[in-house]
Amino acid sequence: MILIIVVIGIWYVNSKGSEIKDGSDSAAITINSNESRSAPNDFPEVSSLAQNLDTPWGMVFLPDGKILVTERKGTVRLIENGSLKDEPVALISNSQEIGEGGLLGIELHPGFAKASSGEPNFSSNNYIYLYYTYQESSGSTLNRVVRMKYLDGKLNNEEVIVDKIPGSANHNGGRIKFGPDKLLYIGTGDAQDPSRAQDINSLSGKILRVTDEGKPAPGNPYDNLVYSLGHRNVQGLTWNQDGTLFTTEHGRSGALSGYDEINQVESGKNYGWPEIQGDQTKNNMTVPIKHSGATTTWAPSGIAYLNGSLYFGGLRGESLYQAILSGNEVVEVKTHFKAKFGRIRDVVVGPDNMLYISTSNLDGRGSPAKSDDQILKINPSKLQ
Repeated sequence: MILIIVVIGIWYVNSKGSEIKDGSDSAAITINSNESRSAPNDFPEVSSLAQNLDTPWGMVFLPDGKILVTERKGTVRLIENGSLKDEPVALISNSQEIGEGGLLGIELHPGFAKASSGEPNFSSNNYIYLYYTYQESSGSTLNRVVRMKYLDGKLNNEEVIVDKIPGSANHNGGRIKFGPDKLLYIGTGDAQDPSRAQDINSLSGKILRVTDEGKPAPGNPYDNLVYSLGHRNVQGLTWNQDGTLFTTEHGRSGALSGYDEINQVESGKNYGWPEIQGDQTKNNMTVPIKHSGATTTWAPSGIAYLNGSLYFGGLRGESLYQAILSGNEVVEVKTHFKAKFGRIRDVVVGPDNMLYISTSNLDGRGSPAKSDDQILKINPSKLQ
């Protein structure tokens, strides 16, 4: 009886700690589609899942709980049972790390299914989608979306599905997500040419919506790939439980900076860049549901929805932000871990209802710690 009491006491003390923990047990994941959307209270506030990555950009969970992570230099890495595998899953040789560009977003096809009872699932198409920057032989910088097959722990058979998205050293967008409609949404940047964001015939400064083969999605407003326009640099896409699309978008750069945005995005709407920003209005243009203001810079990237809040990473803001929703309005923005982990790039919700975030301190704009870059596991129930 004394031994049981001691064990319970040790467990309680450990569970109350909020300092970062390190160890493979932090990756334990229970996959149950019927479980509550609340994170368990018996995990620490923060634990380090993987360290010493090189500028991780996108993350995606496989159905068996493993995690694929893109590194901007062109590699796809695997985290399994809390361990970052040394050998990459893929090296995307066509990808070029140019300024903010390189290997960026990653996403699973909706038909990427979990095998049951340890048997192969022959109904799964095993498709993984990637967004990356490349250079043409002429020297032009462009972006593309490809899909590959994930078999035996490797990615192979690259197939280009959307090509020649304008690129540059900065403002390449890069986030890709399948929506509730099983169509692929692609966030692009203005490629440092703001006028392109207002051109419905350009793929830059847009959210694109395509089929899983890269064709214009049925119902697109301009009979092409474009879903919405007037965007500057979209790096976050997520949906709430009602299927409403929310995005994060970088505002102006340089000495002024500020006016970073959270947008509620609908088909055919124009989100104003470069014609309006902040609270400015113009006919037939849509203002953000929340912006950072003229004097505050989030530099937002990945975004995820969980339990009535939008969680998104701040690069220059060096924080995990929580935008609390009432309906589709942001009523409060909370700041977590200010300057504690540096630049935060991606935020995803795991199958265990934990938040998983990646740092981006090796991207040339941060101050790397010895363990950077990292994937951190956050218990949202312990955030204040």
